[in-house]
Amino acid sequence: MSERIGSKGEVVTPLDEEDVRAKLRYLKSQGIQALSVSLINSYANMAHEKRIAEIAAEELPGIPVSLSSEVLPEIREYERAITTVANAYVQPQVSLYMDNLESKVKVPGSSSKLYILKSDGGLISARSAAENPVWVMMSGPAGGVVGAVWFAEQAGHKDFLTFDMGGTSTDVALVQGLQPRVGRETTVGDLTIRATSVDVRTVGAGGGSIAHVPALTQALRVGPQSAGASPGPAAYGAGGTEPTVTDANVVLGYLPSELAGGEISLDREKAREAVAAIMTATGLPSVEAAASGIIDIVNENMFGALRLVSVQQGFDPRDFALVAFGGAGPLHANALGKLTGAWPVIVPPSPGVLCAYGDATTGVRGEAARTLVRRFGQLTDDVLKAELLERAEAARSTLRDEGIPDDQHRIEFQVDLRYHGQGFEIPVNVEIEAFDGNGAGLDSLRKGFDAEHERLFSFLLEKSEHELVSIRATASGPRPNVTSSHIPAGRKDPSGAESSTTEIFVDGSWVSAKVYDRARLLAGNEIVGPAIITEMDSTTLVLPEHFASVHQSGSLLIRPIDQK
Repeated sequence: MSERIGSKGEVVTPLDEEDVRAKLRYLKSQGIQALSVSLINSYANMAHEKRIAEIAAEELPGIPVSLSSEVLPEIREYERAITTVANAYVQPQVSLYMDNLESKVKVPGSSSKLYILKSDGGLISARSAAENPVWVMMSGPAGGVVGAVWFAEQAGHKDFLTFDMGGTSTDVALVQGLQPRVGRETTVGDLTIRATSVDVRTVGAGGGSIAHVPALTQALRVGPQSAGASPGPAAYGAGGTEPTVTDANVVLGYLPSELAGGEISLDREKAREAVAAIMTATGLPSVEAAASGIIDIVNENMFGALRLVSVQQGFDPRDFALVAFGGAGPLHANALGKLTGAWPVIVPPSPGVLCAYGDATTGVRGEAARTLVRRFGQLTDDVLKAELLERAEAARSTLRDEGIPDDQHRIEFQVDLRYHGQGFEIPVNVEIEAFDGNGAGLDSLRKGFDAEHERLFSFLLEKSEHELVSIRATASGPRPNVTSSHIPAGRKDPSGAESSTTEIFVDGSWVSAKVYDRARLLAGNEIVGPAIITEMDSTTLVLPEHFASVHQSGSLLIRPIDQK
């Protein structure tokens, strides 16, 4: 296509509109369903992309168009192009889904609106999600982290790790000051998508993860292969025969005989038969020893994921609490607390559906960004402040479109900085109040970047000049008016919630454990391990030498006995 915008936004070669029309007509003849447009320097000047979109509306009526200058108006043409193509690829399907969803949930005569959770933990309208599906690709894991923020705040903890273990995988994240750490890249399949999202790391470790012993190494491995929902673990009795993490938990007595309120009955003998294959392959002395080995390995796998978001980012997990959720998370949470040293371990109410709380407890959010490559010597406080405030106005438009008054907007700023000559950037939060026109704002950014660079890499390039790459502003609306839950108070003695006793295998031997019904627990109750706490959507294991106290918000707080 004949056109060129220079890196500073100047028109080098005018757009050949007849050439554009010819190419669009060819695409139409091929049955095109969506169009993506990514021109090399459109982040600096979107005029040519906008004009192509206008021509496409004439030549390809009804075909959705994704412009890189709208999807990702930032430097680096490859990443911008990949992200724009990904957006266009799923746009027809997502748009159809949103239309169907809106039609099914719309109540005649109601003024309510349908909102969709974004990957960054905020909400957008269903129509915006249909136009920019790349913004919602990681909304599921983000919902769990936002839900964890809600319950951790109720329990009085602002800094924590999240641990979401389901049937096939485990998602982990880090939250500081009730703010989830946010990343700028998301891996979807084999593609790296540049989209703002909660920094969630995933490992193939879940309740359905299959244990196996490779012939080459003869060493026990767990996952990433999963038995899935069908046939599922052997204990489900639905045809599965391979040993899974769930089967190991059944063998060790950690799971009750029924799950999901009696909808799923667990077959202990089938679980033992499956795990016995691991005993034979490894030469371990008993089925229980094989099951313990499976649990130890999957816990180490999840610990490795937690290290990615804590230790490898320069944080000590012992300075954080650990919020565990997902159907399988509370079963492994106490062990992960021991491995990380992160206390207390917080198990929110209804941990299996915590992602839904994230959707219900966050507000509308808009973001506006642009690339602005400038060395600090070429910048002043006034120039940068003006650019940031311009981005803030653009971000506010999303909230204004939803009727949220300006006085309810919370504006946050961030810039991507690097040392001149580096090929990567580090995001640094901006305190706009520091920009007094005398250089205090730029100086605060220097210090913030240096501190983050040293934390991540343990060194500074003191002779290198700082360089700005991109700026962004985020506008967030108020949280929905969700009432905090409070459960009735009781004594420390939890005997009123005790339902039975059972035998569990811990540290090489069988021990007696009490079983409690979580729905009957009261605030102030203390459950001393070993113990099992059951509920509709999950099971919590309290190990020996640990105890779980019941917070008034309904969360369980697990700690070592010596912290009592």
